[in-house]
Formats: sequence, structure tokens, C-alpha cells
Amino acid sequence: MAKKIIDLSLEIKSNMVCQKDFQSSVYVQLVSHEQSKAEKCGTPDDPFTSTWNYLAIIEHIGTHVDAYFHMSPDGLPIDRMPLDLFFGKAVCFDMSHIPERGKITAQDMERAQEKAGVKVDGHIVLFYYGIHEKYFPSEEILRRNPEISPEAVKWLKDHGSRMHGVEGPSTDVMDTKLFPSHRACRDLGVSHFEWLVNLDKLVGKGEFAFYGVPLKLKNGSGSPVRAYAVVDE
Repeated sequence: MAKKIIDLSLEIKSNMVCQKDFQSSVYVQLVSHEQSKAEKCGTPDDPFTSTWNYLAIIEHIGTHVDAYFHMSPDGLPIDRMPLDLFFGKAVCFDMSHIPERGKITAQDMERAQEKAGVKVDGHIVLFYYGIHEKYFPSEEILRRNPEISPEAVKWLKDHGSRMHGVEGPSTDVMDTKLFPSHRACRDLGVSHFEWLVNLDKLVGKGEFAFYGVPLKLKNGSGSPVRAYAVVDE
């Protein structure tokens, strides 16, 4: 059967939308091909030019994964977390019916599992909300995502899911500053991907393969990832 790759990542650029506590991202060209001619690389009959850019970004801007260390001073940093956490079998739950700033319950998880037709058993579970296409790139998207309740996080843990992922900037409604989902992840030893996109393309696809491997950042509290899914066409 033919396979299709679905990109689930935001484009990285300067001044990406982010919460007010974060510094803006910076991604600019430092040297162009034209400027590099002064280095006189290559040979006279085959000159070689090159270009390079500068990137500065908080680990939690754009499509990223949280390290255990992000939620607990005793948690593992991103470079010490097992690599097999960041890829594997996955399923996407359609939560577009949940109100903006609403709460996802364990009952919602049961219903979504039945609708998806995949019994969660160690799967990476992704949550589609429908807010990205509605609000991005407005800063309003920072305030509109639903929240994954602690009981829903426990449901994931009880079903062997060590990682989950959401559309939008957080698993919590950030401006309440309560972070119940993050606290539940901390206590239960699970974590999550945040600000995934194109999840609408995964609704109804059943089980698929997900990949979102982080950079090996020493003592990192998280990392940008190039997240993607491989689905059957």
C-alpha cells in the first residue's frame, strides 16, 4: 500500500507568535551566496559559494516537545530522554467539538477512541481542535485552545500512552496560569508535543506512524521538532 507523509510542523521564522513571557524568535541570513564570493573558495574555473543563517529560539516556540525537566526540576532534560518516546504508532482524536477554552474529560477520550476505531495501547495520541486554521497567525490563538484535564492525562497513562500532542500552543489554557495538564504530566511521568498543525488530515486515518524527534540540547527543557506522520493513502 502506498504511503503519504503529512507535515505537522510550523515554519520557523523570525518573530513567530509566542506567549509574552518568551523572547521572540530570530532567524536571519548572515551571509549570502553573493557575499561569500569574497572568500574565493573552489577553483578559478569552478568557484564555490555558500550561504548561512542565524537562528535563536526558545525551545517552546512553534512545533516542539516538552522535556520532563520543563515540568519538574528532578525530571530528565531533553538530551537524556529515551529516543523511542518521540516516534511510534499513533492515532488522532477529533476534539473539534470541544468548546474553545473547554476541558477534555476521560469520557471525551472514550468517545474519541471509539470514533477513531483504534484502541489506544501505547499509542502517541494527537488532538485535533480546529483552532489553527481559525486563528493563526493572530495572537488570539494563544488563548483559544482547549485543555486536557488531569483525568484525561491519567486515561492516556492508563492506556500506555507516554506521549501525546496537541494543535495550538499548549495542553493547558495558558492565561489562567494553573497548568493542570502540565502538572498531571509531571506527576504521571508523561509528556507532550505542542503546536502541531495539519491534524485535520489525520482525522479518520486510524493508526499511523508519527515522528517528532528533538534536537540533542544539553540539559534542554524541550526542543523544536520536525513532526510528521506517515499514513496509508
